[in-house]
Amino acid sequence: MTDDDRRTRSGEIGPTERLAMNRTGSFDWDLDAGTIDVDEAGLLVFGLDRRTFDGRPDSLVRRLGPLERARLDAVVRRAITSGETSYSAQFRTEDDDGSPQWTHVQARILRSPDGWAHRIVGVVRDTTAEVTHSAFVLELEKRREVQTNIVERTTHALSRAVTVDDVTAALTGPSGLARLGVDGLALGLVENGSLNLIALSGESLDVLNDFRSRRLERGLPLAEAVLSGRPRFVPTVSTLGRDYPELAPYVERLKFASACYLPLVAQARSLGGMALFYRRRSSFNADERNLLLGLAAIVAQSLQRALLFDEERELATGLQETMLPRRIPVISGGEIAVRYHAAWSGRRVGGDWYDVISLPRSRVGIVVGDVQGHDTHAAAIMGQLRIALRAYAGEGHAPSTVLARASRFLAELDTNRFATCTYAQVDLGTGTVRAVRAGHLGPMIRHTDGRVGQPKLRGGLPLGLATVFGDEEFPETRLDLVPGETLVLYTDGLVEQPGSDIETGLNALSEAVSSGPPQAEALADHLSEQLWERWGAGDDVALLVLRRSPDPGTPRAPRIHLYVHQADPQGLSDARAAVGQALRDWGMPELADDAELLTGELLVNVLLHTEGGAVLTLEVLPEPVRRVRLAVQDRSSAWPRRRTPGEAATSGRGLLLLDALASRWGVEPRGEGKAVWCEIGPAQVPAAAETPGRG
Repeated sequence: MTDDDRRTRSGEIGPTERLAMNRTGSFDWDLDAGTIDVDEAGLLVFGLDRRTFDGRPDSLVRRLGPLERARLDAVVRRAITSGETSYSAQFRTEDDDGSPQWTHVQARILRSPDGWAHRIVGVVRDTTAEVTHSAFVLELEKRREVQTNIVERTTHALSRAVTVDDVTAALTGPSGLARLGVDGLALGLVENGSLNLIALSGESLDVLNDFRSRRLERGLPLAEAVLSGRPRFVPTVSTLGRDYPELAPYVERLKFASACYLPLVAQARSLGGMALFYRRRSSFNADERNLLLGLAAIVAQSLQRALLFDEERELATGLQETMLPRRIPVISGGEIAVRYHAAWSGRRVGGDWYDVISLPRSRVGIVVGDVQGHDTHAAAIMGQLRIALRAYAGEGHAPSTVLARASRFLAELDTNRFATCTYAQVDLGTGTVRAVRAGHLGPMIRHTDGRVGQPKLRGGLPLGLATVFGDEEFPETRLDLVPGETLVLYTDGLVEQPGSDIETGLNALSEAVSSGPPQAEALADHLSEQLWERWGAGDDVALLVLRRSPDPGTPRAPRIHLYVHQADPQGLSDARAAVGQALRDWGMPELADDAELLTGELLVNVLLHTEGGAVLTLEVLPEPVRRVRLAVQDRSSAWPRRRTPGEAATSGRGLLLLDALASRWGVEPRGEGKAVWCEIGPAQVPAAAETPGRG
């Protein structure tokens, strides 16, 4: 082999030079004699010497491996036997030093008049340089394509990252390491003179947990990269223990072969550093280093944006939190839970709020509202409006008056903003709720049996607009909370899903309220988990849950309360079923049928002849006589009167039925209304247990 040949094989001569040095020779193969004549150039292609070549075809291809020889023989044999006049083939041989060589043969088959092949002439050409150059180009293109994909996928993932947590998730979450083309990653941020590792991802990297937070000083490779602003490429990780003694005990536990440490610098500010780890050994050629430096720049820019966003977010939410109540007063006879969820939109905070106000005569005022807009101005208006509404309510005004004055206050601020809200005064002693609505969503009530109702609150215009249009009427709606029932107030961010009708969100909230736990705090957590994750964080949410304390009675004298709304025909059937089931659960199944029948009669009388709903109470009276007492309370002052219905009458038999089935019954005044009660049990009552007779 010549010096040029050796230089070509060793790579000292580039692809272009090697193409110029390609050798081409010719041959003449006498098939009848079994000999082949090859010129000097052809012998050089095959790596043979004229003095030692014996003219036999087998000697010419002695460097071919068994597979290559079989493949070449098959090509020649097929061309001869099929009657073809030419063939071509390319095959691989090895030089004496083991270097690969590629040879191309182009031949013509000469045949006698009867078609018998007797001679083959052709040319042979050394194509090693062409093949090598082609492989080199393909490998180069493949490598560049991989690098381009890494940059594009990483840039795309980070373009959607808003917070520092988002950036971390994009780098370390599912497919994060594969996207970067690495096997492990450590990400550190500079904070108050320390380098804090905020992410460690990759097998065995948990051994670096001891370095989660360190003073930013020399002695560790990532810290040095941050301090110097220069990257450090480590082809062999095992050398880290020698260069950084503090790392020595950890290096053997790291299952990586190579690593690089990159400073993260944006606008001349050192934000932190990123360490990338590889299981394979890498010399980090120029292309790879440029790629890694580019990735570091992309990550640094994303982190800079995220840090700025987090700072702005903290400022805005801090401002908003100072305008919300610092504490919720402890109430007697119930429990209250509040939740507030801020939208993720930088400084674009909203004007949602909640409040709980202690009122005269042991009442409590509750409110949720939403000021128009999503900016700090909306938050500022919210703070002023909340304080004003609290002041008006604290003076003891009726709910309609509170909202009228609040509307006037907002209009006088001259902000061109309006607000919606729902406000209610609650007397937990009696369960009376007086609620008003100003362009806001109505509340939901969770009954003791898990059913959820959406009472129709009459409402007025949004605050501010009501004053501008001269319509400050906010009609009140009275609701009744029986012991154990829960009132839920909320802003629209809890039920609005982008692209869906609001009814979808209201139905989802109703289902979540029904399926949640009964306690106020637990139910508030349940609603937060179920709905905030479902809808996303595009809007602020204020949530207030108020539960009246349950009244289960005692084990020997249990008690349940149910509220049946006048506009809920299903409620009558549900109430009857609840009464029957309760008596069976309490071990009194023999009274269930009569109790269900009387429940229906008492409730129908209220729902037909009054203008509101009814509160049903079922209780077991204590010893000495174990009886069941049913009471239905309504807001009407008109007492029932006994009638004598004719044969064709469709009503008027309710009191007759009470006489027939009940041991005792009567009517009692109750605040603004009355209660009709009856007892089921023994007909004879001991004298000590006697109470006033029938009403």
